Amino acid sequence: MKFNERLKAERKSHKYTQQYVANEIGVTLRAYQQYEQGKYEPNIEKLIKLANLFGITVDFLICREE
Repeated sequence: MKFNERLKAERKSHKYTQQYVANEIGVTLRAYQQYEQGKYEPNIEKLIKLANLFGITVDFLICREE
């Protein structure tokens, strides 16, 4: 699984909207959508916020562990 796929799967499993996640981590909706599309990747600060939001580790989010 790739980062963007894991990100989308985590968001959907929590039943969060893209807008909600974008607001929580401090990015625009468009920027977040590009993360899910695999066009861009967030910086470490945003990765930590995403992991905390979903209750997972950064390693799991970036597919370094299953």
